[in-house]
Amino acid sequence: MENNKTNSPTIYDVLIVGAGISGIGAGIRLLESRFSNFVILEKAGDLGGTWRDNTYPGCECDIPSALYSFSFAQKPDWSRVFAGQSEILDYIRSTATEFGIEDYIRYHHPVKSAQWNEADHLWYVKTDQQEFRARAVIACGGYLHEPIIPNIPGLEQFSGHWFHSSRWDHAYDLTGKRVAVVGTGASAIQFIPEIQPQVESLTVFQRTPQWILPKPNYTVSSVEKKLFKQKSILNSWRKSIFGSLESFGIGFRHPKLLKQFEKIGRLHLRMSVKDSELRDKLTPDYTLGCKRTLLSNDYYPAVSQPNVTLHATGLKSVSGNTLIGQDGSEAEVDVLILGTGFYVTEPPIAEKIRDDQGRTLAEHWHTHMQAYRGTTINGFPNAFMVLGPNLGIGHNSAFIVIEAQLNYIMDALITMRAQNLSRIEVKPDVQEAYNVRVQKALQGTVWNTGGCSSYYLDKSGFNSVGFPWSTLKMQSLLSQFDPENYATAHNS
Repeated sequence: MENNKTNSPTIYDVLIVGAGISGIGAGIRLLESRFSNFVILEKAGDLGGTWRDNTYPGCECDIPSALYSFSFAQKPDWSRVFAGQSEILDYIRSTATEFGIEDYIRYHHPVKSAQWNEADHLWYVKTDQQEFRARAVIACGGYLHEPIIPNIPGLEQFSGHWFHSSRWDHAYDLTGKRVAVVGTGASAIQFIPEIQPQVESLTVFQRTPQWILPKPNYTVSSVEKKLFKQKSILNSWRKSIFGSLESFGIGFRHPKLLKQFEKIGRLHLRMSVKDSELRDKLTPDYTLGCKRTLLSNDYYPAVSQPNVTLHATGLKSVSGNTLIGQDGSEAEVDVLILGTGFYVTEPPIAEKIRDDQGRTLAEHWHTHMQAYRGTTINGFPNAFMVLGPNLGIGHNSAFIVIEAQLNYIMDALITMRAQNLSRIEVKPDVQEAYNVRVQKALQGTVWNTGGCSSYYLDKSGFNSVGFPWSTLKMQSLLSQFDPENYATAHNS
């Protein structure tokens, strides 16, 4: 990587795809590492990623706000223990502004393709507007990016109005409408309590019940905010939250330990839902943690209301304005809201990243996703993926994962600059050996043994999402770039 002063303005040192949390963090760390010749390509007209797209009623974080932020840009005055969508988006925007990142963002630049050119050791990245060239690419597409629209027969001919929860139609008034919700994941349990009081009727199609624990959410007092302005106190609070979540995470690797949390979940359900028939429908038959563990104080009370009907079945088909469940149950509705999640094991960005021969990353991953330390991939030199394969922790803040990866990526880029390297590529045997270790360690985890299907497992049942060790181990693995595990080439 050459000195920035000698760069042609048409060749960037680094190109970042996506201006969500990962992309903003990558930009900040690049500036900190004295890289100013970079660009961030963002498909939308605003930054924020997941927190820009998901604006459904009741959208909020399920990780305490104090830990759901960059360690280098902490916010002492969160309004609640678990912040809402608008406050998180404001935080991301203000952090980008504070560090001068917005000057580097090109909005309305969705990446159509990014291809490595072996002849000149550059990435060629095309958008609708132009082609960019860069020495390195950091893909920051994120997990919760592309909504899943299930292939339900008759959906396109539905005579009512329908939308996905991540593309919420705020212009459409739900008041007095007959509404159906398909899916009962993290989004649905947040928006159902918000819309239930305003609709005439609410029909919920639940394919699988969820483990839901109480959410210890409350308004942060002015006294607490004042205390948190002292960095030592705020850091101590972050560490205590991190430690608590890590303790919970031990259970993911030793599922028998989760039985105590299951007792809390069952008690929460029993206290909230008096109807025994409804309670049976809402009781999971798999180990807590196998799917994403959810937090809510108001979901159970909402689905217990007289205007709500819970069908313990998936949606089979649509006929006119009639929804037909897998068990044959029917419901006539005016509005259909899909809470059907996102493509996690098949990230859309993998269709756009190509090797020197033109093969897409998705083709490389035709059996299953895998990377080295979740960050680099053989066949794709000078490319890094944030929140890549097998870095899903399920129990702690995504910011912890992102910052750990950024440490590794920045060290790699600094090494390239210091050693005048034009190319680094993880060795195939190194990547393979790492993934053998990962899969072996995953065998006893709750995701593999808990008895459920989840976004941790792909269509073939392969776990390409979960990280099998502690977050501390992840931070250690990603603390320093390891050039001995890479094939390298110098600038001529």
